[in-house]
Amino acid sequence: MGFGVGVFLILVGAILAFAVQDAWSVMDLTMVGYICIGVGILALILGFVTLASRRRRSEVTYRETSAAPHGRGGNVERTERYNDGL
Repeated sequence: MGFGVGVFLILVGAILAFAVQDAWSVMDLTMVGYICIGVGILALILGFVTLASRRRRSEVTYRETSAAPHGRGGNVERTERYNDGL
């Protein structure tokens, strides 16, 4: 679940918990609203945790081949690694 789902669940839960005054004999809509708010907050927290724990890495490899005089070829390979540090 992402941030959008978390915000949506909080919004729907707040509407059910605070704005709906309908009585339904099968379930309590206020409690369903509070449950939606809780799940939405949990989705936001999990979204922040996964975003913070993800490391961004990139790797670039350069390869150059050139023919040198007298039949000697030169191969150059260079690899650069970047870490975002998150």
